[in-house]
Amino acid sequence: MSGLQDQVQDTRERMQDWWADRKGQKGPYRFAGIILVLVVVVLIALGWYFSQEPEDFDVVQNATAKAEDMGVKKVRGFTTTATLMKVTETLQDKPGGYLSNDVTPPGIWLDNIPNWEFGVLVQVRDFSRALRKDFSRSQSQSTEDKDLAIAEPQLHFDANSTFLPATEDEYQRGVEALQSYLTRLSDSQEQTAQFYARADNLRQWLFDVETRLGSLSQRLSASVGQRRLNEDMNTPHSTTTPDEEIVKTPWSQVDDVFYEARGTSWALLHLMRAIEVDFREVLEKKNALVGLRQIIRELEGTQEPLWAPVVLNGSGFGIFANHSLVMGSYISRANAAILDLRELLAQG
Repeated sequence: MSGLQDQVQDTRERMQDWWADRKGQKGPYRFAGIILVLVVVVLIALGWYFSQEPEDFDVVQNATAKAEDMGVKKVRGFTTTATLMKVTETLQDKPGGYLSNDVTPPGIWLDNIPNWEFGVLVQVRDFSRALRKDFSRSQSQSTEDKDLAIAEPQLHFDANSTFLPATEDEYQRGVEALQSYLTRLSDSQEQTAQFYARADNLRQWLFDVETRLGSLSQRLSASVGQRRLNEDMNTPHSTTTPDEEIVKTPWSQVDDVFYEARGTSWALLHLMRAIEVDFREVLEKKNALVGLRQIIRELEGTQEPLWAPVVLNGSGFGIFANHSLVMGSYISRANAAILDLRELLAQG
C-alpha cells in the first residue's frame, strides 16, 4: 500500500513539474501575443487617421496670409498661384503626409487616399501647365516664365518614387519654384513675371477641365455596368471597333474611381474659387460670374461627408445607395456648367 502511495505522490510531483515548465514556456509567447495585438491596434488607428480627407480652406484668407508673410500686396494672379501652392502642399501636410509612395504599414495597405491624391495631382499638373503655357504669357510667341518652366516638370515627377529621389522632395522643389514666381509677380519693380487674366486663357484651361470631368463621369457611371453605343464609329480611326460595348468598372476599383473623383473635385473647387477672384472683371464683362459660381456649387456637393463605412455600389434604382452615381451626377452637372461658361467666354 505504501508503494502505491509513493507512486501516486511521484506522479503528482511529475505533473506539477511539467505544468510549471509549461507555464514558464507560455510567458514569452503570451508577451509576444500582447505586443502583436497592440501593434495591430496602433496600425488600425493610424490607418483610420491617415484616411481622413483634408478640410477645405479659404483661398482669400490663404492668399492674404501669404502676402502678409511676404510683406507684399496682392496683385492679379496672386490668389490663384497661392492656391495652387496650398493645394500642392496639402498633399504632404495632410494627416499621414503623402501616401502614394509608402512602402511601410499602414500606408502600403491604404488605397482610398492615394487615389484621392492622384485626383488632386492631375489638377495640379494641368493647372501648372496652363500657368506656364497660357496665364503667364501674353501671346504664343512670348517667352515662358523661367520659374514656371521649372515648376511644371517638377510637379509631373513620378508619383510613386519612394527615394533617390523621393516624390515629396521633387514636388517641394516645384512649390519653391512657384514661390519664386509669386515673389517676382508681386514685385512692382520686376517686369519679367506676369499673370494675364484673359478670357481665351481661361477658356483653354476650362477645356482641359471639361475633358477630365467627362472621363470621370463616364467611369463613375460604369459602376453599375452600361451597354453603350460606340460613338467613335462615325470618325475615321485606325482599327475596327464594335458597334456597341458593355462598360463596367470592376467591383474592386469602384472605390478607387470614387476617391479619385473626390480628390479631383476638391482641387478644382479651390482653383475655381481662386479664378473667381483673379478673373472677376473678365467674368463680369462676359456675364459669366453666375456660371462660375454654379460650377463651384456643384463641386461643393461632391465634398459632402460619406456616412457609410464603405463606398456602396447599389444597382440603379435598387434598395442600396450607389455613391458613384451620386458623385457622377454632381460632376456631370459641373461639366455641363463648364461648357456653358466656355461658350459665354467665347462671346464678344
